[in-house]
This record gives sequence, structure tokens and C-alpha cells, in this order.
Amino acid sequence: MMRKLIYAMTSSLDGYIAGPDGAIDWSPPDEELFRFHTQRVEGTDLQLCGRRLYETMLYWETIDEGSLNADQIKFAKIWKDLPKLVFSTTLKSVVGNSKLLRNGLAEEVQRLKELPGKDIAVGGARLAHACMKLNLIDEWHIFVSPVLLGGGTPYFPSVDEMVKLDLVETKTFGSRIAYLCYRRA
Repeated sequence: MMRKLIYAMTSSLDGYIAGPDGAIDWSPPDEELFRFHTQRVEGTDLQLCGRRLYETMLYWETIDEGSLNADQIKFAKIWKDLPKLVFSTTLKSVVGNSKLLRNGLAEEVQRLKELPGKDIAVGGARLAHACMKLNLIDEWHIFVSPVLLGGGTPYFPSVDEMVKLDLVETKTFGSRIAYLCYRRA
């Protein structure tokens, strides 16, 4: 059985993962949602990142654990230990448990999906959009925040043909964020 490639990001109700100014501070996770994200990351054994997501998540590589609560310490350890492939043509280097790749996305992801192990996560809009255009994504995990942004970076790229999906899981958090898991039909 092949590993799945999972695209998981928070989205506004109108479908944007970042606002018109690039801000992502409109949907901070609550404790319950943070623990859910931690379990989700724990269920993977590889993270594919674009440059922007990699740079955003560097926080967890370098944070002083003395300033964190128990849930955050657990996530930081999981994130530091998690192997990451960073696809970027502009970064010069990466740190921690990360490897920098500049090209060969389709071939690398297909090779990785065929290896044994847990599922693979992909994050960052541009990288996830490229994976979607290449028909590499198997599941979409959308965390819908009850806010309208009116523009910004879309969760989904434009598609050339319809992609049918099945809703396989839902959950609503106390913060009113709705988790929707879709799989290719």
C-alpha cells in the first residue's frame, strides 16, 4: 500500500490560507486544535515544505523550550525530529532535520510515496498547488476558520478539470474551526 500525500492547511471560509497582505494571524489555534495538529503531524514521517512554510516553521526549530507549555514542547520535539524536504529555488541552505531540493518534485514525491512508512504531509500553497497539478495529493485536510478575507492566497489552485472528492471525516473545535478531510473519489 502506498503512502498518502496529505495537504493540510487552515483556510478562511472564502478559501484563502493567507490574507491579501500575506497575514496568517487571523486564525490562531486553540489548545484543542493545537493538540489535534500535533497528533496529525505525529501520524506522518515526512513533511514537504515550500520556502515560506519552512521559514514560518523555523520558529519551532529554534524556540527556547523554557517559554513553552507542555503541549508546545511536545510539538516542538516532534517537529524538530520530523524529516523535512524543502523545495526552493531561492534558499541557500536549510537547518535541522531538513534537506533542500531545487527540482524533481514529481519524481521525488512519487518515489517517496512508494517507500514504506507513515503518510507524507505537504504544506505551503505554491508547493501544494504544484503537487495538486501533478495529481500527487491523495487527501485534503482543511481547517476552515469562520472568517472572510476577501482575497489572498487561495487554498486550492485553479484546476483544468473537475476533481471529485469524498468527505471522509469532520470535526468542529470549540474555537468554531471546522476540520474537513477529503479523499479522491
